[in-house]
Amino acid sequence: MSREILEAVRQIEREKGIEDETLVRALEDALLAAYKKTPGATRHATVELDQGSGDFRVWSIELPPDIEERLMDEARERAISELEATEEETGERSHTLVTDEDLLIDWSEVPDEQVKRADVTPENFGRIAAQTAKQVILQRIREAEREMKYEEYAGREGDIVTGIIQQSDARYTLLDLGRVEALLPQAEQVQNERYDHGSRLKAYI
Repeated sequence: MSREILEAVRQIEREKGIEDETLVRALEDALLAAYKKTPGATRHATVELDQGSGDFRVWSIELPPDIEERLMDEARERAISELEATEEETGERSHTLVTDEDLLIDWSEVPDEQVKRADVTPENFGRIAAQTAKQVILQRIREAEREMKYEEYAGREGDIVTGIIQQSDARYTLLDLGRVEALLPQAEQVQNERYDHGSRLKAYI
């Protein structure tokens, strides 16, 4: 099943132009979250793809107590700062409880010789991977496609484009520009101009 997932990821890379590394990282993150919910899950762990077998493996991470404590403090400060920034941005007080179990510590700069790793992959992890993969892949495809579309048109402000009218009502006219659909608000439409379904229309970005 893991090889099937990997092949699906590579096919998406070919068809959608989304880097397979982006999807693999997303799968690893989602599978780590799934692993954390399994009974007996280790406190710190990482999920990695074995490029040879195509299997996802779970590795427990054990750190020296003093380093772990420092990294936990840093992760706690980051989480609190993010909550405070969100409160300031929204103007609403957050009632989110930050627990140590929810904190993600960054051990990337800890020397390898101080990190103890052990394979703790659950027996049913292949099934978990299969269940998680479809949802994650579809979600990341949508996110990546939105990002690519935004980047394509963000730099074209002031351009004239031609689209096909899909629908029109009192609020806006929907234009099909090929890879994206654009909204033409009523306030930006030409008075008394007809917007018939299927007609071509030039629009200013």
